[in-house]
Amino acid sequence: MKKAMVIVNPSSGKEESLQHVRNVEGILREQGYAVTVEETAQELDATRFCAAACQDTYDLVVSLGGDGTLHEIINGFMDQPHRPQLGVIPLGTVNDFARALQIPLSPELAIRALTSARVKAVDMGLLNGRMFANVVATGSLAESLSAVSSDDKSMFGTLAYVKEGMKELINHPVHPLTIRYDDKTWEGESPLFLAALTNSVGGFEKLAPGAAVDDGLLHCFIFKNLNILNTVTASISLFWGNLKNHKDVVYFTAKHVSVSSAASVSTNVDGERGPTLPIELGILPRYIEVIIPEED
Repeated sequence: MKKAMVIVNPSSGKEESLQHVRNVEGILREQGYAVTVEETAQELDATRFCAAACQDTYDLVVSLGGDGTLHEIINGFMDQPHRPQLGVIPLGTVNDFARALQIPLSPELAIRALTSARVKAVDMGLLNGRMFANVVATGSLAESLSAVSSDDKSMFGTLAYVKEGMKELINHPVHPLTIRYDDKTWEGESPLFLAALTNSVGGFEKLAPGAAVDDGLLHCFIFKNLNILNTVTASISLFWGNLKNHKDVVYFTAKHVSVSSAASVSTNVDGERGPTLPIELGILPRYIEVIIPEED
């Protein structure tokens, strides 16, 4: 019999995640799976659960939570000789990974999509030897995004990030960054550097409209001067999917990127606080197979 593990974060989805577990179990059992449910209680539980599923040759791991839960789960796949397929039920504030794969943001519809026969092999990013699913950000603006509280995320959604970002632009200076990629180097002051695997970052699905989940590339943006006026014009460019051509944005693609700074600068990884600079970024091409909805 096929085996599926459902990894659920009970604090995701305005703490409604446990209400969806029974529906997930029912759908999977109808598909012929023996189902194990693991509930996270502390940091890295999801990673440990997923690693156990790999070692016990499960066929499927289902993430029931937000981007932070998904980030922990994918790291359980790291260096495993057997990697189950991944199902995603998005219950977070932003759910960039689900957006990029056109997985329904409605939990009920996403659960139904677990019956799909379609799978897609997607890239995973590497940051200092750990995996990420969607985006790495650094700079003073990225630090403020890491400080967004769970309560604000639940209350304001994506606007919580905008609120914190505007406060940061007004009150804090930018950091010096040195960014090396391929045979090039960029040095200067920047409030924000982004490296994305997909077109969706922070719920904005036109950040990098040319990015594909399986193109083997990091899509990178250096913001050179984000004062309030430039933030408005950059937002307009973002809305039209033309951010890479903004006069205060440097855009490039690469397979390997290093970022360092003379200052102490932290990172934001898949929406959660990450390590302090320096960092090394890379790609694991088509590393995980994800169940995606059937085509209409």
